[in-house]
Amino acid sequence: MIKYSIEFPIKSSVKILFNAISTPTGLSEWFADDVNWNGNTYTFIWDDGDQEAELIKKINNYLVRFKWLDSDDESYFEFKIDIDSITNDVILIITDFSESEDEKEHEVNLWNTQVQALMKSIGS
Repeated sequence: MIKYSIEFPIKSSVKILFNAISTPTGLSEWFADDVNWNGNTYTFIWDDGDQEAELIKKINNYLVRFKWLDSDDESYFEFKIDIDSITNDVILIITDFSESEDEKEHEVNLWNTQVQALMKSIGS
């Protein structure tokens, strides 16, 4: 397993960004076609199927961590909001895991595309 993090500067308030990364409505604007939620279980729905994840950690206006329910390892994916101490810029840090360097490259490209959709959805 290869753990990696990617940083994206986001022109947004922390509150708006946190809503986009932590609520079913926000996530369905950019991460999946639709998101259903039942307790700590989120069902992410795409054209080609769906996948369930458990919300395993949430710190308001700072961090959201999910674990895919069909994964039997220690991997997770996480959205963390940081503020640059010098410029006060809002930064979204995505942490994820991949099986190989080739897969990581593909996943980083996918995250780049997803975050572009996120920025568009929040007017960044």
